[in-house]
Amino acid sequence: MPLKNLNTQIRAKLSATTLFLQELVSTPREVGAILPSSKQLATAMASFLPKDANCWALELGPGTGVVTEALIARGLREDRLIAIEQSPKMAEHLRMVFPRARIITGDAFELDQLIEKHAPQAGHIPVVFSSLPLLNFEPKIAEMLAKKIRDLLPSGGKFVQYSYHLGDKQPKAAAHFRYLDSKVIWLNVPPARVSASFNSPCDIASAFSATITIELGSFLSVRTVERQSSSSSGTSRTSV
Repeated sequence: MPLKNLNTQIRAKLSATTLFLQELVSTPREVGAILPSSKQLATAMASFLPKDANCWALELGPGTGVVTEALIARGLREDRLIAIEQSPKMAEHLRMVFPRARIITGDAFELDQLIEKHAPQAGHIPVVFSSLPLLNFEPKIAEMLAKKIRDLLPSGGKFVQYSYHLGDKQPKAAAHFRYLDSKVIWLNVPPARVSASFNSPCDIASAFSATITIELGSFLSVRTVERQSSSSSGTSRTSV
């Protein structure tokens, strides 16, 4: 490797680390980590990338671009990557490092509107990679994110998320996806679990069917009680 290219890469790494520390101090809740993701964690995330190099991929909360770099190294075309980053400074850093990617500055919880506005040409996005600190959000907020991701993904589309909660194979936002696989990355500080799930419409249909069944059962039970009550009242009036 030419010395000039090596020096450029070293400066980029130092710049990314400095930027991460600055954001950690100013907005620790949004960053949600004490150190940037390790190369091992990023590689594990990227292992769930579809084999089709021409597919689109969405990354939520890319930060300084550790996972982004792993996705491109895995074979994803840079111009097929859409990344939503809330921090303007980190978004600007990503644009410099990945000039052909579509880097969007904004809130990942508005992903549907942001993609429609800034990347309408993407069409179907078969995989979503998330580095968002979901444990910092209330369950209802994570549920809202899950719904938006499900609406975005086609049937069989994958949702890949990492979490520092090693006990749960599926993170909060993946609760209503079909479990695919997970692995613990011990060579990360702190250790993290990478989980992959996929969008299964039949799960939605089953949930809808179960809801209808429960509601219908409740309705029939109420009607039965009403009829029994009416019958009892009629009997009482006759005896009197």
